[in-house]
Amino acid sequence: MPVASDVSGLGSNDDGDGDGLPINELFYSLQGEGKLSGVPSVFVRTSGCNLRCWFCDSYHTSWEPTGARLSIEDIVDEVREYEHAGHVVLTGGEPMIHEQAVPLLDELAAYGYHTTVETNGTIYRDAAIDLASISPKLSNSTPTPDRDPKGDGEWERRHEDQRIDLEALTNLVDEYESQLKFVVTGADDLSEIDTLVDMLREQVAVTVPDGDVLLMPEGMTRATLDKNRNHVAELAMERGYRYTPRLHVDLWNDEPGT
Repeated sequence: MPVASDVSGLGSNDDGDGDGLPINELFYSLQGEGKLSGVPSVFVRTSGCNLRCWFCDSYHTSWEPTGARLSIEDIVDEVREYEHAGHVVLTGGEPMIHEQAVPLLDELAAYGYHTTVETNGTIYRDAAIDLASISPKLSNSTPTPDRDPKGDGEWERRHEDQRIDLEALTNLVDEYESQLKFVVTGADDLSEIDTLVDMLREQVAVTVPDGDVLLMPEGMTRATLDKNRNHVAELAMERGYRYTPRLHVDLWNDEPGT
């Protein structure tokens, strides 16, 4: 099983403007998605997000953000407790909404850690990022009234207006080694993915190979993944894109801290 640090018991909401970062959880597990799937990693999950995907698998970092503010020093000290991990995943929520993500990443780099930042691609920051794992949000993510977890439809227009920022996407892909990871709910998503990838390829100075475009089945539980994974794998083969599993869900279902 994954191992959580003492700070995983965070319980209080933190809306202050102090130093450090609002942390929802910090734990040691296996990277479950993308090119580095299976790599032992320390996950630093920040709280807070600028979007509201209806299928968000970290509800308590977005729809109802919880956590406590930790200093950069305290976060790095916790990370260093896991002596077998050379890889750190900064995730959320959306970690790049926080300015203090930059000094954290710089400090982790100074200690020799390989860092992945999991981001929705709407915010660019200049930081020590080894892999930008960019998950642009398709129209399938919008919390329409029938899919809104809170049922009030408050976020539908706001989410739809902000879910794609082509300038930020371009900067992230140009400046960092990257992967584009799309949550797929069905075959209808493929034309939207193709269009966005083509637009991005016209904007960036680097090459975006099909192997850096990853299709991932939507699903927070094994049962849901069982229904979706084969279809998404077939769609990936049809396009020449890469399929990525959700290894942590296969191994630990929807347990927190995985």
